[in-house]
Amino acid sequence: MKRRNFITLLGGAAAWPLAAHAQQPGERVQRIGVLMNRAPDDAEGQARLKALVQGLQQLGWVEGRNVRMDVRWTAGIADRLHRYAAELVALMPDVILADGAVGVSALQGATRSVPIIFAAVPDPVGAGFVKSLARPGGNTTGFTAFEYAIAAKWLELLKEIAPNLTRAAVLRDPTIAAGIGQFAAIQAVGPITMELSVVDLRDTDAIEQDVADFARGSKNGGLIVTVGPFGANHPNVITTLANRYKLPAVYPFRYFVGVGGLMSYGPDLVSQFRPAAGYVDRILKGEKPADLPVQTPTKYELVINLKTARALGLEVPPTLLARADEVIE
Repeated sequence: MKRRNFITLLGGAAAWPLAAHAQQPGERVQRIGVLMNRAPDDAEGQARLKALVQGLQQLGWVEGRNVRMDVRWTAGIADRLHRYAAELVALMPDVILADGAVGVSALQGATRSVPIIFAAVPDPVGAGFVKSLARPGGNTTGFTAFEYAIAAKWLELLKEIAPNLTRAAVLRDPTIAAGIGQFAAIQAVGPITMELSVVDLRDTDAIEQDVADFARGSKNGGLIVTVGPFGANHPNVITTLANRYKLPAVYPFRYFVGVGGLMSYGPDLVSQFRPAAGYVDRILKGEKPADLPVQTPTKYELVINLKTARALGLEVPPTLLARADEVIE
């Protein structure tokens, strides 16, 4: 399915390509809402939606025959988030899929009855979306992005690829539970010899100034980029700053490395949208979110960009290269 097959509608909505199957007489068309926290032309967002669509089609859900999908793209803009969440709920869907924690928060503020399936959410229990992973309760369940303990791995990898580092700035969103939790996990394992500071991920101009100030503070500094809405929608901004100021950086997802980032360690979130289609299917067939346990990633991928490493003057240790799942030349 190519992007040109998607039809972008007014207000950020999108629809599936029209299928050749006509609705059968007497067959009820189920309605699925999707709230994407990305721009409509974002490659990662399109890949996630494509995985969802393919998963649903494999389960027998065909646009125009037995299902209709309404998609809203927020591009990480706060006022769109709540407006589109309200729009989707007003359409009275049978289930809504949310991409990311901010989407879940907005949807739960709009409804406590419509089933919500989420993907790519770091800490659904800490954020208050579910009561527990095993027994979510309420109208919400889905797939987590990772556990906070992975943040400790980011610090370890940063020290491994740049052993001379003595300072690290943690780029995080302090307004969300995940931003606070990830930084706390890094602090808990930070060695005595490593000075940690924070850069808040809110405004592009402020981030650039903060990173510049950090880089000028002294040598031997690096960056740890945590998960949050700003990074998801502005990976180029962050990777460009890191490379401009010659700061080794570790990122949570591969798409950062794809636009010039040095290294990432985290799950493949696109792959979560196929099993998410399975949860949507089960909801449409009568199951309840409260009875579907939240699932956690089973595999994490290490990706290294050798071109960026060379530009930063780093020699990647052979032991690290041997562990990499993908090396970009």
